[in-house]
Amino acid sequence: MPRKIWTGSINFGLVTIPVGLYAATEDHTIAFHQYQRGTADRVRYRRVNERTGDEVDYNDIVKGREIGGAVITVEPSELEEIAPGRSRTIDITTFVDLDEIDPVFFQKTYWLAPNKKDNFRPYNLLRQAMQETNQAGIARFVLRGKQYLTAVRADDTALALNTLFFADEIRDPADILDTDAAQAEPAGKELQMATTIIESMSGAWEPEEYADTYTAEVERLLAEKAEGAVPEAAEPPPEATDVIDLTEALRRSVDQARSSRGGSRSSRRSELAELTKGELDDRARELGVRGRSKMKRDELEAAVAEASGGRARRAS
Repeated sequence: MPRKIWTGSINFGLVTIPVGLYAATEDHTIAFHQYQRGTADRVRYRRVNERTGDEVDYNDIVKGREIGGAVITVEPSELEEIAPGRSRTIDITTFVDLDEIDPVFFQKTYWLAPNKKDNFRPYNLLRQAMQETNQAGIARFVLRGKQYLTAVRADDTALALNTLFFADEIRDPADILDTDAAQAEPAGKELQMATTIIESMSGAWEPEEYADTYTAEVERLLAEKAEGAVPEAAEPPPEATDVIDLTEALRRSVDQARSSRGGSRSSRRSELAELTKGELDDRARELGVRGRSKMKRDELEAAVAEASGGRARRAS
């Protein structure tokens, strides 16, 4: 079971719900040690007094800043004693439409869970109310000595807490774009072909279909080197499309997308053929297929295959 990393309560109005905070994600990045090249000698970091060169124990280190030519240090206990260091609550100050929050503000996701069974009733009340209204509760809370702006939102089965960047932490894209070049408008034919490519490649969001292929390649690299083999280099990335070749590249992309669409449907039908009729019916219900109760198995399979591949296009 995931480890609880924070304990406190959610407050909205006069309602208080004791909760625990859990990480919603885990990092699968391969961890490396550092070694001196050509040896098996580990490279380590030490905390050293830059004036004396002596190593300093972690407990003897304090934080500080230079102010007016003098170094002002702060003890950990002093940081704990001032607001917001003592905060143990997630105080929702306002509710906003979840769709109004630009994705650029989202930082990290956590799960919130009631601390006791008795707390599930108010917890589920808040979750279902926000789910029905598509609202997110905006709040500040403190984690590991730092205050965060957060959005508490309703997931299908739990409350999620997303830490948000503050407005002054968001960079304006105009700062990195060439103003004149950004005004360039695509030709009508190019826009039409680009739209066709997007529609041809559209499908349902199924995160299970995506895996961390780079990590797998790093694991393979290590395994091959351990066996004394010389790893093969991967193909270099494609070069940027020249403006002169843009129309031709779009045309070829349209042809490629159209030809691969048929293969994707065949693969999808092959996968569905392995499901029971009950499992197909569940999938059809999730996709909103109408008349599924009167369909035979082959009809249901065809309807699910069509809905899986075309839901995004019908929505657009």
